[in-house]
Amino acid sequence: MKIATYNVNSVNARMENLTDWLQKSNPDVVLLQEIKTEFNSFPFFDFQLLGYDAKILGQKSYNGVAVLSRHKMTLVHEGLPGFADENSRYLEVMVDVKGEKFRVASIYMPNGNPPYNNPDDNSKFEYKLKWMEAFYNHVAELVKTREPIVLGGDFNVIMTDNDVYDKSLFINNALFREEVKQRLKAVEYLGFYDAYRALHPETTGYTYWDYAGNALQLDFGMRIDYLFMSPVAADRLLSCEVDKTPRQGNKPSDHTALVVELR
Repeated sequence: MKIATYNVNSVNARMENLTDWLQKSNPDVVLLQEIKTEFNSFPFFDFQLLGYDAKILGQKSYNGVAVLSRHKMTLVHEGLPGFADENSRYLEVMVDVKGEKFRVASIYMPNGNPPYNNPDDNSKFEYKLKWMEAFYNHVAELVKTREPIVLGGDFNVIMTDNDVYDKSLFINNALFREEVKQRLKAVEYLGFYDAYRALHPETTGYTYWDYAGNALQLDFGMRIDYLFMSPVAADRLLSCEVDKTPRQGNKPSDHTALVVELR
């Protein structure tokens, strides 16, 4: 079974790109972030033609998460449990694969950086820390289920120096601050495995390149998209690869897909 995460940076703007990639890669489950649309404008029918059911937590123009599945799935949580949030950042479902259930969540973690016109505004960073604390608390409950769990998405966290092309440019960036890295590391300490790093401890594995400055061609990227696996899911892990195909395609997102294959 293949599970992918992909920040599409507006699902309606990327449908040609996304359709082409889905037909070539054929993942079973896809976690989408930044769909940037509400329910009534989401292309459910287009995905049905491709063989996917869709569950979404939409938001007009910003944020928004979705799960696409070729298998039967049931909605579990719209929004992060225990955290009142006007932004659509967390969607959790159960996927039934031939009678075996997998719990998956699509996650779009807050960025945390201040507005460009007000660099002293710390409110977005404080919001990010509170969101991450609530996420940790929820994951601590999930791990008790001993289910195969995959938590994937755009986490807006650069975990190590090896996860960004030039760490000196990100010293004070909210993606790279110690408070943020420590909170995501705490999720690993609960028993969850970073699927890519479990199989590729040294490879950069960038999943994001800015549109400007020829960043993709120069490989000026960062690794901010993750697939975290519970112990039961990690035991089934066969592969985890960055697929640059959608980033190199027509009208791409600034992110690309990360794909795991499970037994």
